[in-house]
Amino acid sequence: MRARAHLPLLAAAALAAAGTLAVPASAAPPQAAACSGYVGLTFDDGPGSTTTTLLNSLKQYGLRATMFNTGQNAAANPALVRAQVSAGMWVGNHSYTHPHLTQQSQSAVDSEISRTQQAIANAGGGTPRLFRPPYGETNATVKAVEARYGLTEIIWNVDSQDWNNASTDAIVAAVGRLTNGQVILMHDWPANTRAAIPRIAQTLAAKGLCSGMISPQTGRAVAPG
Repeated sequence: MRARAHLPLLAAAALAAAGTLAVPASAAPPQAAACSGYVGLTFDDGPGSTTTTLLNSLKQYGLRATMFNTGQNAAANPALVRAQVSAGMWVGNHSYTHPHLTQQSQSAVDSEISRTQQAIANAGGGTPRLFRPPYGETNATVKAVEARYGLTEIIWNVDSQDWNNASTDAIVAAVGRLTNGQVILMHDWPANTRAAIPRIAQTLAAKGLCSGMISPQTGRAVAPG
């Protein structure tokens, strides 16, 4: 679903959800030959009509990412969830309907999270172990429900502003601000984000950075393992 304004919160820990699949070396010409560090590329709100194009571009340029899917989109597009996994991406929970969870009762938060866990698992995405609350909004109630389902909350260090009609240049510049271990917020649906993928790969390679998974121990991007 369409994202609205996100709050710039500090990054928290996250955990890879789907199986680790290798990306063919032939698909990764722009990637740095040797990684001096890793960053976490994340895409919210899928899967949907733009997911296949996004995945094809990520694979072409040797990038891996965490896909924070909404439960309703996973339930409607199970083949795309499987495609995310097959492309070597990790699948996370982004709630079922993308509400403001901090305005919901504990039972409503539980429903949003638990239904998404089931929808993603049913679609072949594995059982998610990382969670991004919609809009980056969280509180003690949200955190308690996350813990009940073994989920680790992840926000972001850099907001690409792609949800706010950021240009391709601005999205690439946001990626350029990433340093080792940091996480960036992007989305599945903006055309400018898809257009930025080749330059994102070039920007990271020029800095000696590679796309990685996110360590549950540190909350930082690390080498896929």
